Amino acid sequence: MTDVKAAARAEAFARRAEAFAGGQGQAAEILADFLAGQRGKVLSGYMPMRTEIDPLPAMAAHQGPVGVPVIVAKATPLRFREWSPGCRLVEGAFKAMIPEEGAWVEPEVLIVPMLAWDQRGYRLGYGGGFYDRTLEGLRARGPVLAVGFAFAAQEVEAVPIDGFDQRLDAVVTEKGVTIFRT
Repeated sequence: MTDVKAAARAEAFARRAEAFAGGQGQAAEILADFLAGQRGKVLSGYMPMRTEIDPLPAMAAHQGPVGVPVIVAKATPLRFREWSPGCRLVEGAFKAMIPEEGAWVEPEVLIVPMLAWDQRGYRLGYGGGFYDRTLEGLRARGPVLAVGFAFAAQEVEAVPIDGFDQRLDAVVTEKGVTIFRT
């Protein structure tokens, strides 16, 4: 499965880069509108890297606490540090920018980055398993809404999956929202 996922990642990086070059359209506005129903809940977003679609406008519009993921160690769940527009950022693991200081928060809603997604609700990540571990742990404690954020061009017929892969509840793209039923 490792080789299959590696090949899928290489193809997905190329698809995402091409989509990124075309612009993000109304993606952030669609995401903010979708998240409006989550007012007051702790939201986790992410600091976009390379060709990832940018959730920052939707994060800034959220009416409630917002955190960003912090990788604390390899093969562990993510932790989330409180973020606000303009807060001081430092480079974290894998060159991801993270708040220099702030409270640790536990998200109820997560905006999840990805390389690819499919109509079953599965996503292809970067291979570290951080979001899968995190979602598994959070879901064991209670309801959590996992919202993938991607370009429509990142949709594939079927993401290769393992037994530990966690499904998303929805995906938001510049073309709209897809809700996955369990």
